[in-house]
Amino acid sequence: AALGEPWPDVSPEALVAGAAGWLAPELAAARRRSDLARTDVATALRRLLPWPQASRLDELAPERLTLPSGRTARLDYADPLAPVLAVRLQDVLGWQDAPRVADGRTAVVVHLLSPAGRPLAVTGDLASFWRGPYAQVRAEMRGRYPKHAWPEDPLAR
Repeated sequence: AALGEPWPDVSPEALVAGAAGWLAPELAAARRRSDLARTDVATALRRLLPWPQASRLDELAPERLTLPSGRTARLDYADPLAPVLAVRLQDVLGWQDAPRVADGRTAVVVHLLSPAGRPLAVTGDLASFWRGPYAQVRAEMRGRYPKHAWPEDPLAR
């Protein structure tokens, strides 16, 4: 939806209505329900795309993003209008703004996690988080996780 034409309609209704086309090879090869459970749906859905769009899909809607820490993290597109990136806060130190996808048209919602993987904050505006709530998060977490970085300036990498 965020990309508009010439991208295909991938609403649940459209996918069900057109399943005989985009899912045909998997349906033909399936002998039992468990065969369908092993279907690579992403590959099957790529059949909906004309060649020029198929070649740009990974650029427009990447499966993973490289973080300032050097690690990579998977994006969750359960809501394509608000993809989610759940990462440890230390992995995004140095990022001034939250990432964007779809040629910059869609902001990624960043779920910042503690070193133990517990939620600390949810934001689509990382710059505001660094300027405001980060100071309180830092004050609370430094004592709890002293072996992890909690810099005064989270943008200095």
